[in-house]
Amino acid sequence: MKVYRTVRTALKSLMRNPMRAMLTTLGIVIGVGAVIAMMEIGVGSSTAIKNTIASMGANVLLVFPGTAASAGVTFGAGTVMTLTAEDAEAILRECPSVRNAAPVVRARTQVVYGNKNWVPSVMYGTTPAFLDIRDWTELAEGEPFTERDVMAANKVCLLGQTVARELFGDESPVGKEVRVKNVSFRVVGVLSPKGANMMGVDQDDILLAPWTTIKYRVTGSPVQTETQASSSSSTRSSSSGLYPGSGAKLYPERSEAQAASQPMPVRFNNIDQILLAARSAEEIPLAIEEVKLLLRERHRIRPGEPDDFNIRDMTEVTRTLSSTTTLMTNMLLWVAMVSLVVGGVGIMNIMLVSVTERTREIGLRMAVGARARDVLQQFLTEAVVLCLVGGMVGIAVGHGGSRLVSATLGWPVESSPEAVAAAVGVSAAVGIIFGFYPAWKASKMDPIEALRYE
Repeated sequence: MKVYRTVRTALKSLMRNPMRAMLTTLGIVIGVGAVIAMMEIGVGSSTAIKNTIASMGANVLLVFPGTAASAGVTFGAGTVMTLTAEDAEAILRECPSVRNAAPVVRARTQVVYGNKNWVPSVMYGTTPAFLDIRDWTELAEGEPFTERDVMAANKVCLLGQTVARELFGDESPVGKEVRVKNVSFRVVGVLSPKGANMMGVDQDDILLAPWTTIKYRVTGSPVQTETQASSSSSTRSSSSGLYPGSGAKLYPERSEAQAASQPMPVRFNNIDQILLAARSAEEIPLAIEEVKLLLRERHRIRPGEPDDFNIRDMTEVTRTLSSTTTLMTNMLLWVAMVSLVVGGVGIMNIMLVSVTERTREIGLRMAVGARARDVLQQFLTEAVVLCLVGGMVGIAVGHGGSRLVSATLGWPVESSPEAVAAAVGVSAAVGIIFGFYPAWKASKMDPIEALRYE
């Protein structure tokens, strides 16, 4: 009941001068409104940037083949073909932190339709999982190729927006045929537009096809079957009959030292890279560790030997952009906090004026039994009520301002419950901090001197 009476008395005192109370809270309204608007705009921008990064592959890991070296000279990444499509399948099957995996075979050649031609900056042979990893499941036209197309090495492809525009103009390319290195591909779909990435590279300048088709029909890598291998070995063994007599072998065998220093490459159906998607950005380090252990086991790499593959991610890019967004949001927040300080100074000033005007009232209250603590609580409650009312109005003003900015300028905004809670807390804190001195000054008055005050 005492708290209720104190609040009621404070409200009655404030309502004696409603215009002054309203103007006093205006600084708090502006300050809290600016904080809410800046926080909602900042959170919306941060979410938009994160979505943009996710569409570009924030959770994507790239596995590249290793590096070849000879006589101390390194030839660069990818010069040793050590990855296979089976590696991608094993990663997806045995690494819990990996959501999806797709083998990739790169090519660079001309695409021809009628009398038009174009060389896409990116030509990938892959699987349908690539579309899920790169968030391209929604196509602008047509439908994606399937796993059956990959197994059968069917001559089908998907075109990016840039390739479709350059070759077909306003005409729909779905169902048409294009020639890729004299191989006819049927266009089954058109990818949705993505625009340029952070490096300015056009992501829509792309052609996707089954990796088996690109590898065996476009790049010209033959499929070596067991029958071919056995026939070639039988041909080599029969060549000894060409030189009868001494029984000596046609070519001398290599010594153990020669085999150790210059190992013969193992022939298999290699791929250029593996595209992986971690289940979340937080699981990227765990996914990298799982993939590394699995590939070392599959490639029979002994402890202490270097990896024959490289794993890259976009963690550093994501961290840089996120830190930049956080820095800008915090800067805007601190600028908005200045308005709250200004509003708090205004409340202190008005409360000091109120104390001076109500000196006789304070003396009368003390004369009839009010203690210094009661007077302190009354004036402190008035300051807190002013700030809380201003904070509530400021929340509404800030929310409306952010929505207005979104509607007029098209900036992304997102409501922030944390900002609302912080605004209420800061409003109460401003009332207590800036209202304490006037309340303390009122509580320290001498009742006799206060009653004599004119």
